[in-house]
Amino acid sequence: MLPTPEQVRQYIADGLPCTHLQVQGDGAHFEAVIVSPAFEGKNRIERHRLVYAALGERIQGSNAEIHALAMKNYTPAEFEGKH
Repeated sequence: MLPTPEQVRQYIADGLPCTHLQVQGDGAHFEAVIVSPAFEGKNRIERHRLVYAALGERIQGSNAEIHALAMKNYTPAEFEGKH
């Protein structure tokens, strides 16, 4: 069974402290806007790795539920500057 955007949102929230988290998708492909203080001092690749770690086996491995996740990852200060 394919995950819903709400489930993907919860998976991320369970593994990464977020101040803002928005997920959209169709069950296999998702887009997320993730704002976390854990991103402070991290480059783009390091931020993606934090999200992948939060998702664990759900996105990595041969039985992955999530096949694609496009991410926009921001620190709280970066996100404030955009809104």
